[in-house]
Amino acid sequence: MQRVVMHVDLDAFYASVEQLRRPELRGKPVIVGGAGVPGERGVVAAASYEARPFGVRSAMPLSRARRLCPQAIFVPCDFKAYREASRSVFDILDHYSPIIEPIALDEAYLDCTGQEALMGPPQAVAVRLRDEVKRQCGLDISIGVASSKLVAKVGSELRKPRGLVVVAPGDEATFLAPLPLSRLPGCGPATAARLQRVGVRTIGDLGALPDPLLGELFGQYGRALGAHARGMDTSPVMPPGDPKSISREVTFDKDQVNITKVRETALGLLQDVSQSLRGHGLSARTVCLKIRYHPFDTQSRQATLALATDRDDELASALRQLFETQIDRTRPVRLIGAGVSNLEPSSAQLNLLEERSARRVQLDQQLDELRERYGDQVIVRGMAPTPHQKDVRRDDLDRLRGAGR
Repeated sequence: MQRVVMHVDLDAFYASVEQLRRPELRGKPVIVGGAGVPGERGVVAAASYEARPFGVRSAMPLSRARRLCPQAIFVPCDFKAYREASRSVFDILDHYSPIIEPIALDEAYLDCTGQEALMGPPQAVAVRLRDEVKRQCGLDISIGVASSKLVAKVGSELRKPRGLVVVAPGDEATFLAPLPLSRLPGCGPATAARLQRVGVRTIGDLGALPDPLLGELFGQYGRALGAHARGMDTSPVMPPGDPKSISREVTFDKDQVNITKVRETALGLLQDVSQSLRGHGLSARTVCLKIRYHPFDTQSRQATLALATDRDDELASALRQLFETQIDRTRPVRLIGAGVSNLEPSSAQLNLLEERSARRVQLDQQLDELRERYGDQVIVRGMAPTPHQKDVRRDDLDRLRGAGR
């Protein structure tokens, strides 16, 4: 049976949500990710299509975006609004396929194989999906349809906004051939530059190179790159499984020399991590600390516990010890992060060896419920409030699984 894969991508999602809920922003250049203050750190989370002619793009430093488009309206991220908008879209996607792989709040793969008799031809299904999202959610979506995830993704990005590209089975290599190397997923700037030195300019040029040469240039990765350039991709559409690690990090608006603030920020991030652990029914054996000093010297340290735990106080104690022994108090801190790894299912029974207090476990659960109901900032355990969310978290994607079921 011929595979049918759709890649759906909401157009300028965060900016579109802001324009949808604030009519005064419509038709104006909107940049999401900051307040537009001179010297502000961070990167552009999204730019409206009105801002893009000025050269503003996602992941661009906010300071550069401000120089390129000083008349833009800068809006801070509001992930509560983005989650709600995303869920409304995924509720619709759930009626088009039983197999959905969320990539971000605004992006997903759908496996529609074998559904033509029930749903109709793939192109008609894609048009219907695009129109339904616009009608019910007020958002534009671009869709690529192909026999593989890779080709579907390339297709969805070609004709934004509100684009629709369908690549017929057998036409994958022909479709990809004239496109520049930058359009091929996995072919980054460094790889493209190296290929251009040997005369490769397009995806078709890359696909024409023999595998032995690609192997010499890039090892096993080179052979995979060549197969992708020829439109070959057998990776399945898969809902995300259990996480292997969970982490949070934040970049300070200014290099931070107040070590107490840095420590309390790390503990606040870890509180968010431990709540996520419990939400997944997992415990962690390893606690991780990430520190980035000015300008970009990044260091990661970790400590392994005797027994796995999901308790706030036990994880925080390990992180405090890591912090006190690893922090260089003479250097300004640009970024701080906290996380856990070596995850395993939590035991349903209290383990006396861990001296797990039923009262403390219950307290963790009650605090989780309060934060889930009223937001992350409502209550903390002797720590500084956690920073506002500035990126997509794994938990956000897990909430999208089976959104409409």
